[in-house]
This record gives sequence, structure tokens and C-alpha cells, in this order.
Amino acid sequence: MADHKEYWSTESDQGSIRISEDVVASIAALATSETAGVSGLYSTLTSDIVNFLSKKNLSKGVRIELGDEDTVKIEIGFLALFGHNICEVAKQVQENVKNAVESMTGLKVTEINVHVGGVTFTPAPAAEEPAPAAKAPEADPEE
Repeated sequence: MADHKEYWSTESDQGSIRISEDVVASIAALATSETAGVSGLYSTLTSDIVNFLSKKNLSKGVRIELGDEDTVKIEIGFLALFGHNICEVAKQVQENVKNAVESMTGLKVTEINVHVGGVTFTPAPAAEEPAPAAKAPEADPEE
């Protein structure tokens, strides 16, 4: 494999298992986006440039650092939805991501750093316009 990704791997008597950091990032991104109060993922221009230069193609807004002894550190950036308690949403993101990554990969999450990049607002529902009234046929004056 001629890619520049990092992998977590383990060997057993049945063969080896390799999990790409992109897989861990995708799991974390999905767990974040499914959390109530999260509008979307957020990444800064700086992190985009660093990822491009280091040739790492991670999920937008998620950075993964695989460690020794089956550990992982995760950084997540997201946009909060207006009206939700940002601290509570961030704590819920940490919990959801930790549970998802640990249960799906077997890796131990040592830390999850959350960056709230902004607040978004839900669009106001469009006011329904009344349907145009059907015109009654005009009476023909010659009748």
C-alpha cells in the first residue's frame, strides 16, 4: 500500500488487523454530527493547510493521533446550534465519540479535545403563502 496514512495494527495467530486513522476519524465525525446541538463539523484554515501539507486526508474537523499501547487522542471542531448549552453539547460530544470509537475499534481513547468554532441558527420556517383564489368565470355580457 503506497499511501501516507497511519494505521493501528495488531497481530494474532489468525493474521493481522489494520485500522486506518481515517476510519477512526470517520467514526468520530459521525458520532459528533449525530449529537443534539451540533450543527456541523468545523475546521480551521490552518488545520486544512497542515493536513494538505502532511498529505493526511482526515475527516473535516477531526484530527486523530494514534499512540502507543492501543491509544488514540482526538481533536474535534464543531459548530453549535443556537439555543443549546454549548458546554453540555461539548461534553455529550466527548462521551459519544469516546463510546463510538472504543466500541467499534477496541482502541482506548485517552483524550478528546473539543473546539467550538461558532454558533449557527436554524432558518426560520417560510411563511406559507395563501393559494391564489380561483377566479369565477365571468359572465358573458351578450348572454
